[in-house]
Amino acid sequence: MNRRSLQNFLIALEAIRVNKLRSLLTGLGIIFGVAAVIAMLAIGNGAKQEILEQIKLVGVNNIVISPAKEQKEDKNTDSEKENEKNRFSPGITMKDVESISDVLACAEKLSPEIVIETDFVYGGLRHSGKLVGTVPEYFEITNFSLFEGNLFLPEQLLQGEQVCIIGKGIMTRFFTKEDPLGKYIKCGKEWLKIVGVLDERVISDNSISNLGIRDYNMDIYIPLTSMLLRYTNRSLVTRANIESAQSMEGNGDEDTKKAPRNVHQLDRIVVRISHSELIPSAAEVISRLLNRRHNGVIDYEITVPELLLKQQQRTKDIFNLVLGFIAGISLLVGGIGIMNIMLASVLERIKEIGIRLSIGAMKKDIVQQFVFEAMLISISGGLVGIIFGISLSYIISGIAGITTIISGWSIILSFVVSAVTGLIFGIAPARRAAQQDPVNSLRYE
Repeated sequence: MNRRSLQNFLIALEAIRVNKLRSLLTGLGIIFGVAAVIAMLAIGNGAKQEILEQIKLVGVNNIVISPAKEQKEDKNTDSEKENEKNRFSPGITMKDVESISDVLACAEKLSPEIVIETDFVYGGLRHSGKLVGTVPEYFEITNFSLFEGNLFLPEQLLQGEQVCIIGKGIMTRFFTKEDPLGKYIKCGKEWLKIVGVLDERVISDNSISNLGIRDYNMDIYIPLTSMLLRYTNRSLVTRANIESAQSMEGNGDEDTKKAPRNVHQLDRIVVRISHSELIPSAAEVISRLLNRRHNGVIDYEITVPELLLKQQQRTKDIFNLVLGFIAGISLLVGGIGIMNIMLASVLERIKEIGIRLSIGAMKKDIVQQFVFEAMLISISGGLVGIIFGISLSYIISGIAGITTIISGWSIILSFVVSAVTGLIFGIAPARRAAQQDPVNSLRYE
């Protein structure tokens, strides 16, 4: 900046200092506009991050098969009703897993799961939680990592040994002063040897409600064979099942009679597909396979978490785009406000402009002075707006419980836009000021 431009800059700075209130009111539009842009982008980034975390929780390219209440249609004829009555489904079983593995070439890994609610006891402490019977592929599919120890060994899986892997929450609750590896924890009626501890998984309330997942940190995992041999195998008809059925038949309580017994051997099957573009067709193949194996009884549900999450992300992106557009309008209104106030300022300062022109100032000096004023107001408003926007993001996160992530590029973008706004909307008033006739300006009252 040369000496002449510096002088024009100082004159603009002095004009702003003399008219503090007017300058503040002029910059309010920029302040609120920049703050709105930063806050909206922070909300958008937070939503995107939350979706990515949810995808990590459910795994990439996964198809989830879970039990569901049987879907029935009203039958008009007696034959249709009889056929409906004679249909039988074995539920979701290990044979379904084997069939999917044999038929679906794009299925990289399969993870069957059985989940039961039981009590965990150690050192005089008791806590109820989920005992999960699964296979080693489960931890890879769901992106789990070990904190310490090992995953299940092949011989442990084959023989159904009494071993387990605990979540980080179980470790912090029961083993605050000792290493859990090698210790035995009682799960239901069985004592299980701890062979591994999983890393902590941070799960938001939204993830739990949207995806129907549980707090993995408080789970204990055992080999699937151990679960089937030592705890429960719903595919077998036992004396307890017969006695329970007879008891329900003899009970006059209609609600008890209507309560369905869980006949599914497995509580969930997760199938990882090799390529994401194959997921829709793979889900269709699985649906047809299960429909045939279950004799047309739709007692299962097939979901693709990633597709649901991507659809949710697309909806949020559209919502954030609309919010960003509205915030951009605030900046535009702020720029128009600067232009209007500066045009009014030209009328108020015609005599000042005439004096400057009469003592040797050139038209470009007048242009520079008013452009500098507009840019100083917009840049100052942008800086204040950045502080206000960051504060607003934290306030929204604290009050509404929404995840907000403030990125550096959003701050830079807001600042650049505020400066450019001042430059663009300051040019018209500056040119109007420079076009004033010095003689007429000195006579202006």
